[in-house]
Amino acid sequence: MKTKILMLPLVAVLLLGACKGSGSGYNTDQKVGDTDTARSSGADTSAASKLVKTADMRFKVKDVQQTVENIAALTTKYNGIVMHHQMQATTERSQDVRISNDSVMHITSFTRVADMTVSIPPNHLEDFIIQVARIGLYVNSSKMDIDDKSLEYLSSKLKQGNKAAFVAEQNKRDKNATTELTMKDDLVDSKINNLKIDKAVKLSTLTLSFYQNNGIVKEVVANDDPSAYQLPVHKRFLGALAYGWSLFAELVIGLANAWVFLVLGGVSAWLFIRYYKRKYSILPDTIKS
Repeated sequence: MKTKILMLPLVAVLLLGACKGSGSGYNTDQKVGDTDTARSSGADTSAASKLVKTADMRFKVKDVQQTVENIAALTTKYNGIVMHHQMQATTERSQDVRISNDSVMHITSFTRVADMTVSIPPNHLEDFIIQVARIGLYVNSSKMDIDDKSLEYLSSKLKQGNKAAFVAEQNKRDKNATTELTMKDDLVDSKINNLKIDKAVKLSTLTLSFYQNNGIVKEVVANDDPSAYQLPVHKRFLGALAYGWSLFAELVIGLANAWVFLVLGGVSAWLFIRYYKRKYSILPDTIKS
């Protein structure tokens, strides 16, 4: 009887220890579950942050060249990158005004425009747009879009896991090499697509287009018309007299060279006239008889 009484406390102690052991196991499982949940929520949070910002602006400025330099400096200030830059001047009209015999003022009317594409950290995008708007005279249009790439990124990531597992299984079985190669290429494409999304999330793209009023350029150039290079009037008149005398002298010399033909021509004409007079002076007497 005494033995039974002594065994009761011992059994109670053993039961209490078992309960504590199971409780600690439950707590461990719960912690592991909480860790997995935290990891899952962390992945979801990462996917939810894949927001891609893009914007574009068109505005008028006073000087396109100066604006390009200001925007480049502003981009560097906000830790951005100029991805594209193009400036173009188009001639509208041109005219030449003669200012002397050998000089012409060339007047040109032109239009100058520029396009720029810059990448800016998304947390500075709004401030950058405001600063650019202050550079211009006025803004014709301005637009900003936010594209949520979270689901696309998550889908691509899950597909990467599936494709990687499939490729690993194919490697173990050593079967269809063509299918394996195709899956590897798809896996690379998925990774590259996610890298592009990551880059677009880190740097927002802003497209800028700006222009200025028509400009005028005046420059004095040499006259390329040979007919414009002529002597003064008095020199041209004296030259004409000299040239006329030269022509007359050449004519006299030519006649002198042809004196034989002139003599022969004169004699032939005298004989013809004499014959003509004799013929028509005899004809009336013949008619009377």
